[in-house]
Amino acid sequence: MMTTPEDLGADGTRRRGRSFAQMLVEAATRWPHNEALVIAGIRWDYSELLRQAARHAVALRRLGVRPDDHVGVLLPNSVEFVAAFFGTSMIGATIVPFNTRFKADELAYVIADSAPRVIVTTDAINDYVDLPELLLSASAISASTYAAPTADAPALVALGSTEYAGVIGEAEYFDAADAAADLPATPARYSAVVYTSGTTSRPRGALLTPAAFEHWSRCGALWEITSEDRFWDPCPLFHIAAIGPLVWTIDSGAAFISDTYFDPGRALAQIEAERATLLYPTYPPIMRSLMTHESLSTTDLSAVRAFLNVAPPDDLRAMQAAIPHAAEISLYGSTEGGPVTMHSVADPEEYRMATNGRATAGVTVAVFDAATGRSLPVHEVGEIRYRGPNTFSGYLNDPEKTAASLDAQGWVHTGDGGWLDHDGTLHYVGRVNDMIKVGGENVAPAEVEEVLGTHPAVKLCQAVGIPDERLVEVVAAFVELVPGATAEESELLAFARERMAKYKVPRVIRVVTEWPMSATKIQRGKLRELLIAEGAEPA
Repeated sequence: MMTTPEDLGADGTRRRGRSFAQMLVEAATRWPHNEALVIAGIRWDYSELLRQAARHAVALRRLGVRPDDHVGVLLPNSVEFVAAFFGTSMIGATIVPFNTRFKADELAYVIADSAPRVIVTTDAINDYVDLPELLLSASAISASTYAAPTADAPALVALGSTEYAGVIGEAEYFDAADAAADLPATPARYSAVVYTSGTTSRPRGALLTPAAFEHWSRCGALWEITSEDRFWDPCPLFHIAAIGPLVWTIDSGAAFISDTYFDPGRALAQIEAERATLLYPTYPPIMRSLMTHESLSTTDLSAVRAFLNVAPPDDLRAMQAAIPHAAEISLYGSTEGGPVTMHSVADPEEYRMATNGRATAGVTVAVFDAATGRSLPVHEVGEIRYRGPNTFSGYLNDPEKTAASLDAQGWVHTGDGGWLDHDGTLHYVGRVNDMIKVGGENVAPAEVEEVLGTHPAVKLCQAVGIPDERLVEVVAAFVELVPGATAEESELLAFARERMAKYKVPRVIRVVTEWPMSATKIQRGKLRELLIAEGAEPA
């Protein structure tokens, strides 16, 4: 029988890990008056966060939530999201964050798949999207469009002042919910079910244990985070790029800073006003928006001592130049394993710019030939695989996908390509499945994107493969330009021809102003479909 992550610790012994609730209780005991949250202008210290989390815990228990039940959360970044997150853990239940960008049919699918006992939402962003109405719409179509939930229909809770027929309002939900006896409970088997962003298929719910999250929490040490730090993260809290940092920030007694939505000017003002010390922009679309904003040069970033981005080396160097006094770090990770490799702020600068770092403590990373399963030697490119206490336990209700992604030896099969140095340093080269086969030659999209990304007019680039009668596939690229910049397709093509082998040069380049997004990831498949649909002819 396979040893599961909840059983196997970093030292090979059986362990279970602390729950989110236990982390919060410990932090509130040590630092009750430290600022815990600053989100959209609302400030809570640790004692207030603990109190508010306990209110959610009691309210959920009154609604019939029991240990290991699922609690769905459809909330924007907010203090209430965090309170519900930790409150769910206090009664030994499992949190299921739902993507607030989902449409009704997507939401119906994840509700049916996760079968939550209760779903908590809000009217706080009704000017943008009416989340309670979206939930009601999704619930109405779930049985006819997708498989119906196996449990009873969930109770719907809407925080705020708006009343919805058949939905529990805020006053009723929190009625007599200030008592917190017998909290926190024994940890749930799974702390969270986090849905992957679904760039190639329907979202899949990754089952994540307390042991996995406790390992992720230890990654805060690579930041040298202390209770005096102020950690800014603009990513949506339903996404692993916010959940992981939230956990290690709270476990460290530091302040977690975020906002309801991301706007670069507003974000820079928040970073300055809050004297943020650690930043987690993570993705090139976010970081480049900060770098190219007109107020960057007048924003005081002197308090920042470290920040993280995930991008090709040349992009990392450009981002480092934008905040030269702070240490930029990077990582390799996923929803299924959190930070698998990661730099330390103490690592040399060029090492941080050119690699993805070494495996985090207790994690083993290796490179395999995906076709044969043979372990590959150093400097040879293959599929990245990892195992350790950080890993997920499988996909909810999907044994077939679980078997394809998590083998009997505990290796997570990532579908990502990379190679290792002699000292275990990882070099990521791109998705194996994203590789473009041009007349028998493999082209990594990341390589094309890195070259085009050095053009002064290019803010962001994505490369895809499109069908070609002679070569099977050729490269195509989409670029977003720096605000105010101009560049013709012919200019960008000439730029690429000067810097890449002919077979790597895009045959088609399209300038775009918006990207098809799934959570924080650009959907390459949809970009490819756009070109195929328009019948794009290679140049």
